[in-house]
Amino acid sequence: MITSNIAKRYARAFFAVAGEQNSYEEYYGELSLFAAIIRDNDNLSELLSNPVYDKGDKKKVVDQVLQKLNLSLPTANFIRLLVEKRRVASLEDIEVNYRKLMDDAIGISRVQVKSAFPLTAELATNLKRGLESLTGKKVEMQISEDASLLGGVVVRVGDKLYDGSIKAQLNDMMKLLGS
Repeated sequence: MITSNIAKRYARAFFAVAGEQNSYEEYYGELSLFAAIIRDNDNLSELLSNPVYDKGDKKKVVDQVLQKLNLSLPTANFIRLLVEKRRVASLEDIEVNYRKLMDDAIGISRVQVKSAFPLTAELATNLKRGLESLTGKKVEMQISEDASLLGGVVVRVGDKLYDGSIKAQLNDMMKLLGS
């Protein structure tokens, strides 16, 4: 996902505020909650992202939502700032960038694993240990099945892709044979 420099700047600024309070995960949870509400509510999303609607009306609606959610003051103020500066449309990108900053700060590596078959608990545990050794961080794995791999696993760690699937090996052999 390509994110804008504006989203990165807002994420860094909010991350700095969270750092002052040592509340990285709490503020991320609140930011994610608000972003999910916007994602799940088409009317709210339209209201906040459409410049036709009055900024005052947007502020009133956001204040009502914030009051019901009972978010921390820094998070609520950050969301109000996004509304004021007409940056609510960047909230998803801000959330993604904030999460990356938070993961780096608290030493978490989020890993996506695709397997042709369900992984046993033992295999998943061993894979997690190996990835933690490789990254030097605590690993949170998201495991999914993809029968098209034929066998083996594909692991994505950040920008790196480790493809140990039979499908990839067969494709490599086909290239070598010139087919």
